[in-house]
Amino acid sequence: MQPQPKKTCFFCSNKVNVVDYKDTQTLRRFMSPHAKILSHNKTGTCPKHQRMVTIALKRARHMALLPFVAS
Repeated sequence: MQPQPKKTCFFCSNKVNVVDYKDTQTLRRFMSPHAKILSHNKTGTCPKHQRMVTIALKRARHMALLPFVAS
């Protein structure tokens, strides 16, 4: 079995400094179909941006822009 190539961070490659909670289309990329936050192993984000994604997703959920649970 060959090792998987390392994924690059979406935010670092696009030179994004701040993850905005109002940008729901981008945040949906980092959620599973069941509305759970995906780990950095699956998304390829660096630790700095993974923390920003987590906070932005939680804020978007609190503001009712994203669901807590998918039905």
